[in-house]
Amino acid sequence: MVGNLIIRGMLVGVVSAILCFSFLKIVGEPAVDRAIAFETAMDEAKAQAKKNEAAAKGMPMPAEEDQPELVSRSVQAGIGLFTGVSVYNVAFGGLFALVFALAYRRMGDFDARTTSALLAISGIVAVYVVPNLKYPANPPSVGDPETIRMRAGLYFAMIALSLAAMIAAWMLRNRLISQYGGWNATLIAAGAYLVVVVVVALALPTVNEVPEGFPAVVLWQFRMASLGAQSIMWATIGLGFGAWMEHAAVGRSGLRLSAARETILSGLAVCDSAAKE
Repeated sequence: MVGNLIIRGMLVGVVSAILCFSFLKIVGEPAVDRAIAFETAMDEAKAQAKKNEAAAKGMPMPAEEDQPELVSRSVQAGIGLFTGVSVYNVAFGGLFALVFALAYRRMGDFDARTTSALLAISGIVAVYVVPNLKYPANPPSVGDPETIRMRAGLYFAMIALSLAAMIAAWMLRNRLISQYGGWNATLIAAGAYLVVVVVVALALPTVNEVPEGFPAVVLWQFRMASLGAQSIMWATIGLGFGAWMEHAAVGRSGLRLSAARETILSGLAVCDSAAKE
């Protein structure tokens, strides 16, 4: 049963990967190209400044070493992007199926489709929206390579704490629902989650390494493309997987109803034969 769930989740992940790749290819890649162009211009300006400084001091020009291009930009924007998006979405689809199996009937008295949709909404808020409000996604040329481990650690810490707070919020809702009702319990749990993540966000250090002069429009477009791709992935997996599970549940119910109907008809036939005798 669990294996079938994982396969279904991964297949829905394939669909979301195709949609995300198409979106990122059209919307995200132009912003990445402009960010790379800015980085190239900055590197050329630094190299020219070094040459001018060496010339002013009467020193020989520093030799420039051409770095070999390991992966061309066309490959990165094509098959590379598709491979990365596919692996990420398919893996996430399988993980979503596992979480669905754990959360079904534990989040509340919801059917499969509603559970999947609520799980997707909770997931994108806890795993992407809240962490990115504190540490937003940045394009190439933004960020100091020497601080990448520190920044990654802070980002994943924010994800872990936000996810733990979301799980605790759902547990709080289920505990309060008998006393305050569905809506009030949900509002109380949402308020508690908001308080926790705000306190955590204020406690964690702020990271701002956007270089001076970086185009604000490019930064905005890149972050909107990132948000759009995540929204497509979560929406496709949440709605697609939920619809598939609902269809499977209806199919099983239909088989049970058919079997029950055959049993009833057989029983009526036996009773009719006994009455005639």
